[in-house]
Amino acid sequence: MAIAEVSIVPIGTGGTSVSGYVAGALDELKKSGLTYKLTPMGTIIEGDLDAVLAVIKAMHETPFAKGIERVYSTIKLDDRRDKDAHMDDKVASVKQKTDINT
Repeated sequence: MAIAEVSIVPIGTGGTSVSGYVAGALDELKKSGLTYKLTPMGTIIEGDLDAVLAVIKAMHETPFAKGIERVYSTIKLDDRRDKDAHMDDKVASVKQKTDINT
């Protein structure tokens, strides 16, 4: 099971808001059927490594389809193969070891 965090930033949009482009990338992600969580600074995706990488590529391409000529994407990838860990499990593990309740 792979867990990835991706942030896709179109450059040269003519304005400061990129939420419309983020929404377009999320439409690609929704089509994939993968589990994901939108956060203020990126999107967490979990699933089979090949499927995760394929959807990240599709998401990265969406601003280009809207006429943007440069896209900067960052990807963090956790590919754990010794057990079936999910994004919520990782958070729960940390919370169990601290007094954080959020």
